[in-house]
Formats: sequence, C-alpha cells, structure tokens
Amino acid sequence: MTVPAAPTSPESPANSGASSPSGWEELRADGDIQFSPVNIPEVPPRVPSWFEEMLAAIFNFLARLFAPLGELIGASWWWLQWALLAAAIGFAVVMLVRMYGPGAGNRRAKAAAEAETEWQPDRAATLALLEDADRLAAEGRFDEATRLLLQRSVGHIAAVRPDWVEPSSTARELATLPALPDAARSAFRVIAERVERSLFALRALERADWEAARSAYAEFALARLNTRVSAA
Repeated sequence: MTVPAAPTSPESPANSGASSPSGWEELRADGDIQFSPVNIPEVPPRVPSWFEEMLAAIFNFLARLFAPLGELIGASWWWLQWALLAAAIGFAVVMLVRMYGPGAGNRRAKAAAEAETEWQPDRAATLALLEDADRLAAEGRFDEATRLLLQRSVGHIAAVRPDWVEPSSTARELATLPALPDAARSAFRVIAERVERSLFALRALERADWEAARSAYAEFALARLNTRVSAA
C-alpha cells in the first residue's frame, strides 16, 4: 500500500525554486514596513559622578566600621532585649513615683510657687516704672505712659526668661504666653490692647485708658508686695 505524499507549502524546501506568491513583491516594496533587521546600539553604562562615588565610599566605610557592632548586637540580642525591657520598665516606675509618689504634691506646689515668684517683677523696678509712668501721665501723655508700661514689662520678662522673648515677639503674643501666670497675661492683655489702639488705630489714649493699664500692671506686679504688707 502506497502512502500519498504530504502536500508541500510554498515556502518548503521542495518549493524553494517556485515563484513568489501574488502580491509579495508589492508588499516588499512598501516603504512603511520594516523588513531589514534593526541594529540596536549598545548603551554604555552610566558613569557615576564624583559626588555619588564619594557617598558610596562613605557608606562603605561606615558599613565596615559598624559591621562588628552589628554582629555583636545580633549575637547578644537574646539577653539584650530583656535588658532594654527592664530599663524601660524601671524608667516608667521612676517617673510614676516622681509624679504620684510621696512628696509629689509638695514638689509641684514648690515648683509652682518658685515659678510664680520668678516671673513677678522686682519691687524696686516696679516702683521705679510706676513713678516714671505716673510722671508722663501727669503731663497728659497717656500714650507714652502706657507704652512705657508695656516696654518695661517686656524687659522684666526678658531679664528673667530671655528664651521667651524674641525680637519678633509682639505684645499680643506675650499676652497669650502659656508660661506666664494668669495675672501677668491679664495685665499684658489690658496694656497691649491700649497700646495697639494708640499705634494702629491712631486714637489718642484718654485718662481712663491709662488708669486701666496702670491698675492692671500694679495689681500683678505689686501682688507679692501687698501680700507681705497684709501678712505683717
């Protein structure tokens, strides 16, 4: 029995000498179609800059420098983690004892009393300021007298806590300074409102404005003096 031969395709070796299919030459002649192989040029590797090379050298040096330390921590991590945990617990216990243990209330009261005393102007400076301001007010210069109260008050704070007063600090910012006692913030607020009205609203202050500013300052600055006089 004879097996019939399989049909050969036009591109098989048996048909290599046959003519091209219909339309093949026109397709090859079309310039929009790429038939020839495309040569892709090799892209040279990017050369790092001197800064990148310097950073790489620094990082390599640090890696070699701290490698023994990392190996030591890794080898002793089992007991080191428990030591760190014990230190954290000990720190928390100490803080809790300081906050809520015996004598904590006395320490807080003492700190508050010292802070209150520290932020109150000196008696001599207060009396000198009031004397100078009263002299200006007696001449009807209420704007200058009120501004003098504000300027000298800022000087009193800067002398005690210079870290609170910056060159760009405004009177309104000082009037809301949380670290100041309530009486000091209230006095600053009253004085600052009058000074701002005088400078920015271009309204001359009257005697009532001066008396309000002076009373607010004296009530705060002389509170300690008045307390001592009453106790005596």
